[in-house]
Amino acid sequence: MNCIIIEDQLPAQRILKKYIEDIGTLKLVGAFTDAIEAMILMKSQKIDLIFLDIHLPKISGIDFLKTQVNPPQVILTTAFPDYALESYEFDVVDYLLKPFSFQRFVKAVAKVKSNYDDTVLNNQNSETADAQELYVKIGFDYVRILIDEITHIISDADYTELHTINKKHVSSETLKHWEELLPNTKFIRVHKSYIINTSKIEKVSGNQIFLSNHSIIPLGRAYKENFIKNIL
Repeated sequence: MNCIIIEDQLPAQRILKKYIEDIGTLKLVGAFTDAIEAMILMKSQKIDLIFLDIHLPKISGIDFLKTQVNPPQVILTTAFPDYALESYEFDVVDYLLKPFSFQRFVKAVAKVKSNYDDTVLNNQNSETADAQELYVKIGFDYVRILIDEITHIISDADYTELHTINKKHVSSETLKHWEELLPNTKFIRVHKSYIINTSKIEKVSGNQIFLSNHSIIPLGRAYKENFIKNIL
């Protein structure tokens, strides 16, 4: 989605630019210190989302919204909580109170109506093999999961369970989704219902794989040859 920033404080602009870059589902078209400059761009380009400060030179963020007939979706970013109630009269997506974290930013963007993949919001493309973390949609939240802490993933009917060293997370994604997403140099499917992190293997005994978190994973007949070839 095409987005723009309207923010007169350059440090705040830099934070938003970094968050937009990290989330990977937004294309930053421009960053402006006042709304008048942004309005000129909006006449020539389709903008899907605006990150809009309220206290701006020339025209405030609220007054800018009043001038828009069919505005793009808007996420307000401000250090002042006083305008929260008024802002929702303009059907804004969310109201981010500065300073806000990346996790809070992710939750706001998740409310934006779009067709982007809302399961993994960070390092989700072909560079996932080099990624250190994922943001996974768990219920209504986006949970940060360190890839190296994933021990195994189990398919259970209409959902999958992501097991880490200390927790279990339930996702609506399929096992095939995780098989394609996670680096195949470390994660391997060993059963129709299981993917394991090979760095967590303690031992293999017969058709059972013992992991470092004390989980015992079955080694399926159809996957045994590939497992032996690539792991043992």
